[in-house]
Amino acid sequence: MMEFRNTYENDAYAAAYAKLEFPGTYYLAFRDMPDILSRHVQGSVALDFGCGTGRSTRLLRKLGFDAVGIDIAEEMINKARTVDPTGDYRLVSDGDLDQFADGTLDLVLSAFTFDNIDAHARKVGLLSGLARVLKAEGRIVNLVSSPDIYLHEWASFSTKDFPENGLAKCGDVVRIIVTELEDKRPVDDILWPDEDYHDVYKKSGLEVVKTYRPLGSADDPCEWVNEDTIPPWVIYVLKKS
Repeated sequence: MMEFRNTYENDAYAAAYAKLEFPGTYYLAFRDMPDILSRHVQGSVALDFGCGTGRSTRLLRKLGFDAVGIDIAEEMINKARTVDPTGDYRLVSDGDLDQFADGTLDLVLSAFTFDNIDAHARKVGLLSGLARVLKAEGRIVNLVSSPDIYLHEWASFSTKDFPENGLAKCGDVVRIIVTELEDKRPVDDILWPDEDYHDVYKKSGLEVVKTYRPLGSADDPCEWVNEDTIPPWVIYVLKKS
């Protein structure tokens, strides 16, 4: 089994990642987000959990949310503050949500954060904490990588150098290269299939309201490789159960 390393806790990678917005395959992750949020979220108080360099926090602010971005990687938070000096970006300890009172958030957005959380108990603990700070009618929107993303080639990603991904099971390390970045070092993610996410949600006191698997279309401003037939992302909309 490969040893997991958090690629994002690295200053050089953070600098490269800070330049990334929503190109190529990433476009599909966020293309439908405005509609999803308008359909499912009431209110404007939002937390971007695992905000990285702040691109999803900035999207929330553009959509009218009063959004706070938090992350455990100091390098990422520093870059977020540089890119967006007026934004609210906070460095937190792993799993620390104490600054947020119970039942105060309308929305928690988590974009790719759970791709990098390696243990079942950690996922349950973090999601239980997010459920705690959510209002009764609040929603968690959890955007994650589909297991299929680690098995194919994409407009913005490559996995051809990692055939071992095909043998991975839930909780195993899988590797992928973000071809849009100047820094071509592979990213280590944790494979977590759909049925295992459902198990984690149930144990966290959460219920799936809706699942989205966006596919590319001919109208998109991208030249797709496999994105028009195989969904690279999964978007779970969750509520307290």
